[in-house]
Amino acid sequence: MKAKAIVVGGLTGGFGDLAFALAWAGAHGMAPQKLLQVIASGWFGQASFDGGWNTAAIGFASHFGIALVVAALFSALATRMPALLERPLVSGIALGLATFLVMRLVVLPLSAFPFPVKMFTLGAGLDLLSHMFLFGTPIAFARRYFGTRSA
Repeated sequence: MKAKAIVVGGLTGGFGDLAFALAWAGAHGMAPQKLLQVIASGWFGQASFDGGWNTAAIGFASHFGIALVVAALFSALATRMPALLERPLVSGIALGLATFLVMRLVVLPLSAFPFPVKMFTLGAGLDLLSHMFLFGTPIAFARRYFGTRSA
């Protein structure tokens, strides 16, 4: 695997997706701390909201941890299927779609996340677009451009 591509892609994709989430939450009156606690609620359930900045920090770290894992998985897959790197935009969109679906249909329902998981709302649609273009696409382009040399 290509470490630089994983780090650059994971951090860039994680930043893009988190920036969107913070902007969406802010537009709806939610403070950054609470949004990060929502992320941490996958670990702690409703208790996440009693943890202040400590649980917010865990949410932040969890978000970027997932982004780095997704980037590593994509890098491993691209090593076995180099065609993924020929069209990084298409690959990134597919990666974002897959990540969105796995998070909403598997990870959140199996975690302590205390809210119903919604698929067909404006927020979910915009989150899907964020995953496709701000999360998956940077990961795919990073693997293409930073993953050509040994790390």
